[in-house]
Amino acid sequence: MANSSALIPAERIDRLIIMVRGQKVILDRDLAALYGVSTGNLNKAVSRNLDRFPEDFMIQLTHEELRGLIFHFGTSSWGGTRKPPRAFTEQGVAMLSSVLRGKRAVHVNIEIMRAFVRLRRMLQANTVLARQLRDLEKKYDSQFKVVFDAIRQLMTPPSGKPRQIGFKNDEPDK
Repeated sequence: MANSSALIPAERIDRLIIMVRGQKVILDRDLAALYGVSTGNLNKAVSRNLDRFPEDFMIQLTHEELRGLIFHFGTSSWGGTRKPPRAFTEQGVAMLSSVLRGKRAVHVNIEIMRAFVRLRRMLQANTVLARQLRDLEKKYDSQFKVVFDAIRQLMTPPSGKPRQIGFKNDEPDK
């Protein structure tokens, strides 16, 4: 159900949701950009209300996790941050609406909640598809094993390794 009058394109929000410690989160800098505030101001508002952000709502990334993100995304767009970023779960983003005020914050929160729901639906659909595939596999004999294996491989999410973009030049520099 795409909302053509959405403040922020759904695809933009979907790309910001990442996995950290097995949880789907959005980084503080990305949320700040969506809300139209500085990362510092977003974090000040959160710091003033830390009791509203328990561990399952917000994660403070470690330096190692930050290095992993920088490596994964290729270049550092974090600049010279002194502290690793905070990462907010779906519940943390919902709680931000009580900390950040204004019409834009309300509309942005609605779009972010919709993105999390879309992601949950996609994951649920994949689970249902996997169950249906198992049922079909039980029903039919081994002659279709190759087909089932190929479908299962297509359903497997990509590994945690970053994709290589560009080309590799094996020739030594001259």
